[in-house]
Amino acid sequence: MPASTVARLPIYLRALEQLADGGVERTSSGELAELAGVGPAQLRRDLSFLGSHGVRGVGYDVEHLQAQVAAALGVTGDLAVVIVGIGNLGHALANYVAGAGKGFRVAALVDAVPEVVGTTVAGLVVEHGRDLEAIVRRERATLAVLATPADVAQELCDRLVASGVTGILTFVPRVLQVPDGVDLRSVDLATELQILAFHERRKDAARG
Repeated sequence: MPASTVARLPIYLRALEQLADGGVERTSSGELAELAGVGPAQLRRDLSFLGSHGVRGVGYDVEHLQAQVAAALGVTGDLAVVIVGIGNLGHALANYVAGAGKGFRVAALVDAVPEVVGTTVAGLVVEHGRDLEAIVRRERATLAVLATPADVAQELCDRLVASGVTGILTFVPRVLQVPDGVDLRSVDLATELQILAFHERRKDAARG
């Protein structure tokens, strides 16, 4: 399955969840594509990789397609996630993931700041970073979120990988290195804002 298709699957799942929450049982490729912000032809091509082909004149069964997309994404179970760095961002992420309830479970929260360790966030007591390896193994976590200061991010990333984590989502504003077999996704808020600023300057120039 192309990486571009994989990147769109969470968008389709969100659209299907929206339809299901609204009591919709069947949807057309046009309706689903509009909700997802793609063209109908693109949506049909993407869903064909799942073996899902809508019935002409009938469309897609929302519940069945939702299950197919969730299975393809691997979010049909209860994936344990360890969040490292419980500052303002980590605190918000912990509450968000805990409240999402869609195939993920916040298994543990880790920080090294004495004032943070021992506090309760999203129903979990924040544990000390010195115990990171033991925590990951205890929870059998394969996914982690990094929301730490940049100067300690690579060390923590290495420790997570050594402990068995194979998927890391980082919000740290620096490039991290991971070995083959480990998936790293990076969200750099400053970079995204800079890109938006660039486009705003282009719009201003076009307006004269």
